[in-house]
Amino acid sequence: MTIATLLDLLPADRVITDPSRLVSYAHDDAEWAPSAPPLAVVRPRSTDEVATLVRWCRDHAVPVVPRGAGTGLSGGANATAGSVVVSFEAMTAIREIDQRERLAVVEPGVVNDDLRAEAARHGLWYPPDPASSPWSTIGGNVATNAGGVCCVKYGVTGDYVLGLEVVTGTGEVVRLGRRTAKGVAGLDLCSLMVGSEGTLGIITEITLRLRPSRPAERTIAGQFEDVSAAGRAVAAIGASGVIPSALELVDRHCLEAVDRWKNMGLAVDAGALLLARVDSAGATGDHESATILAAMEGAGATFAALSTDDDEAEALFAARRLAYPALERLGPVLTEDVCVPMGAVPEMLDRIVATGERHGVLIANIAHAGDGNLHPLLIVPADDPAATSAAQAAFEDIIGDALDLGGTVTGEHGVGLLKRPGLTREVSPVVAAMQHAVKRALDPHDILNPGKALPDVPAERSAAPTPAPNPAPNPALNDDSLEDPR
Repeated sequence: MTIATLLDLLPADRVITDPSRLVSYAHDDAEWAPSAPPLAVVRPRSTDEVATLVRWCRDHAVPVVPRGAGTGLSGGANATAGSVVVSFEAMTAIREIDQRERLAVVEPGVVNDDLRAEAARHGLWYPPDPASSPWSTIGGNVATNAGGVCCVKYGVTGDYVLGLEVVTGTGEVVRLGRRTAKGVAGLDLCSLMVGSEGTLGIITEITLRLRPSRPAERTIAGQFEDVSAAGRAVAAIGASGVIPSALELVDRHCLEAVDRWKNMGLAVDAGALLLARVDSAGATGDHESATILAAMEGAGATFAALSTDDDEAEALFAARRLAYPALERLGPVLTEDVCVPMGAVPEMLDRIVATGERHGVLIANIAHAGDGNLHPLLIVPADDPAATSAAQAAFEDIIGDALDLGGTVTGEHGVGLLKRPGLTREVSPVVAAMQHAVKRALDPHDILNPGKALPDVPAERSAAPTPAPNPAPNPALNDDSLEDPR
């Protein structure tokens, strides 16, 4: 495949073809997800340039793979041989912050923390805060419907997406959604795009809901002998009726890895640490803090307290965010992302521990425990095929256990490549066929991130259904004598 004609359509500095540079765009942060160097990388600066690229890919049957910062953990941004990666690293404008309407309009390459900082300068707040928020982009967050620490109380990315500008699989530019607080006009195609991982359209602009700034948070920390005891505390907090603004679990393996890396002086003698926050003001906040503290103590915490040192509290949450990169220093890390009902958190944590023991795999645990979103981290020595096989088997067992407990294979990282087999187990053949029907309708040439995010379809359902015969025309619909009802 020659790309000479593409080079004729876009400015020269937008297109990368140097093989030594293409390698760095071939994959995201997912371990063991297959990838290949792309044919080219395009770094557009406008929606028109994205549309030009998509039309060229359509005409030449070339897959196009959207990419944000490459922080994904499921292989959703991985290139395939002969594909073109469209990287949004140059589309980083915050186009608008509207204080009165409490919304922001941004390009997809805007980094999450940069938006949060700009909103704060206007007295506003953008809640979704994945652990990768210092590096991940809003476009990537929308593509996977990313969550984060605040989600237990404030929801995920999709709860804040009001509108999108999208380039379709045929190269057309459309606007979906709205700028108003409410709106139910037609099918909600905007929400359909959220979490679709670039398989239904390429997002070039995002309109986001913002919230007013909130009161300062209070932090409650509890230490437990093991993750099972911490899981029981999570269930007790959920049963109490209090909705914390954060509820995070970090086990001993994570604390030790972070402390060895950053020398933060963390207490690593506990089997697990549970970090809760509340952001209600006054007496309500006092009551919520006391309720969470009592739930931790009642579940067997070896130590629990309301923090009176803001710096110490921030250090604990910083350790939570550093857990994944700290563990990566020990070897390849295969990251899980299952989500189970709140009441099933203790049982799921017990099963994860048992899975690690059964397969002889070191599994560290971090979790957005307050909404049941668990991130077991399977750590494998480098260049050890037997250990890799054991970790992959454990990975599949964890997925199976999550499904058995009424959960889902991914809470926020997306399906990408790693979770497609699990998704096929989760959804029925009829639902799988429905998803592929939507894909065919919006991407008829199958060029938008093909082979990602969707479940496999049984062979008997893979063919497009035979269309029903057209009904007899209604003469009234073509009667020019009818008055226009408008």
